[in-house]
Amino acid sequence: PFLSDLSVSLISTLFLIYCLKEKNFSYFKNKYFYFFIIFWFYLVINSIINFYNIENLLTCIVYIRYGIFVIAIVSFLKFDHNILKYIFYCIFICFSALILDGFYQYFFGQNILGWTNSSRTSSFFGEERVLGSYLSRLWPIFFGLSIFIFNKKGKLFFLFILIFILSEALIFLSGDRSAFFNINLSAIFVILFSHKLMKLRLFTLLSTILLLSIISLINPTAKERVFNQTLHQMNLWGNNDDDIYIFSEQHTHHYITAYRMFLDNKIAGVGLKNFRNYCDNEKYKVSELSCSTHPHNTYIQILAETGIIGFAFLLLLVFYFCKYVFQHILFKLKGKNYFTDFEICILSGIAIYLWPFVPTGSIFTNWLTIIMIMNIPFLIWSRDSNKL
Repeated sequence: PFLSDLSVSLISTLFLIYCLKEKNFSYFKNKYFYFFIIFWFYLVINSIINFYNIENLLTCIVYIRYGIFVIAIVSFLKFDHNILKYIFYCIFICFSALILDGFYQYFFGQNILGWTNSSRTSSFFGEERVLGSYLSRLWPIFFGLSIFIFNKKGKLFFLFILIFILSEALIFLSGDRSAFFNINLSAIFVILFSHKLMKLRLFTLLSTILLLSIISLINPTAKERVFNQTLHQMNLWGNNDDDIYIFSEQHTHHYITAYRMFLDNKIAGVGLKNFRNYCDNEKYKVSELSCSTHPHNTYIQILAETGIIGFAFLLLLVFYFCKYVFQHILFKLKGKNYFTDFEICILSGIAIYLWPFVPTGSIFTNWLTIIMIMNIPFLIWSRDSNKL
């Protein structure tokens, strides 16, 4: 988190200094940025109203760096779109290193640095266990950039195909069930809405399933966690009591606790990152499982921490996302395309964050926010470029 947040902060600060020096703020005349600024302003006001500690208020104030970062990257891409190649090769190197190390750890019990993890394959992430989340959230950008830059041509593209298949398989082997769902949601989105990528994406998906079937016969550990343990935690298999849980008993108690917070603070919620501070309150607490740093669902977290007003911003995003996807469908029925295949890949990455029915990390965690907003400048730049 430190290095990625440092990068975002530096880029945002230097870009802002450049704009001030040149007295040129035309970059910020953007409807996406206007929407973000209104949302950011609400977060600051919300934190003042629900003041708990200075740390939470500072978190809201510096949240503006994400909006500036997006505009900065869009500006860089307009100045020199070769930056896309640099970003692509950075992701390629990261994926290659994680694939080699992750598979080594899965089969030999420790990674190349000697780090062990008894329950999950996590590679260089160690005890953080975000390998699957990292790969699944960057996968749409990686896939989209490869299509945009190489256009399915050249010998090197076949290497990328192998990387795609192995990274999908590693997401499953990491035991991260949300990440496994996300990568499949992204795949279905691309298959349904792309113009020329359906066969390629279907091929990578089916190849991954075949590879996982073979690996599961050799070592069924990941399969048992993703399928058997999920059914067990939801109380759909292997238990005697009648209660059915949403993902798990712990997740269910998080959701009920957060919902109780919302009912008690409908308009503005309990404040940014305040779920952790109120979950032990007897008014909201369900059991000893109620408390965590966040309620593990983006929609429920937004509702509990920012209230109806904050939730309205999220619903507006969902509305416009669905509107433009529906518009793309209408174009496809006429033999045209509203979005390019590159944009469909990026949109599949955004769909991961907008899908409501899956456990998630905290929407206000810096590394998760950064990896989420990485999709946005590519989409804005591509849409603006296609208008020229």
